[in-house]
Amino acid sequence: MTEEEIVRLLRETGVIMEGHFRLTSGRHSPTFLQCSQVLQYPHHAELLCRQLAAPFAGSGVQAVIGPAVGGIILAYETARALGVRAIFAEREEGQMRLRRGFTISPGERFLVVEDAVTTGGSVNEVLELLAQARARAVGVGVLVDRSGGKVGFGVPQVALVTLDVPSYSPAECPLCRAGVPLIYPKGAAL
Repeated sequence: MTEEEIVRLLRETGVIMEGHFRLTSGRHSPTFLQCSQVLQYPHHAELLCRQLAAPFAGSGVQAVIGPAVGGIILAYETARALGVRAIFAEREEGQMRLRRGFTISPGERFLVVEDAVTTGGSVNEVLELLAQARARAVGVGVLVDRSGGKVGFGVPQVALVTLDVPSYSPAECPLCRAGVPLIYPKGAAL
């Protein structure tokens, strides 16, 4: 699929939302991406993840890891496309950790996947988790890079869609100044 076709699919499935949102990073934005809306359809998830996996097919990936929650389905489907195992990391006591019996072996080659990137915080935490285990990140695959390509991870990276979506610190947010109600799309105010 072309980037334009993927954007159309994301709009049709309700991924791209407009309003005044508090992002996971704490920043505010007029646009929110709820990637789970497209990933709820297995045929879309399979198609997108095959496309995400393709650039890494010859890189010796042994496993795929994604941060919970957004990276779980992506890790599974991308790993399936590559014929390797899938695991995910979860935040526990403020730190990204492996749970549920997942393990990482020294030298193991991982592809890190994420649904949407704004600041790259969750991906960087997963990369640090891999580094601590002496595993190797061979790349990062992202469904949507909403930073306009500004976020880099020091390894080869692929984004199926790159958008330049503004985000603001709460103190600098024009939507807050205009009195637009703030939406917490991932739950209650933090």
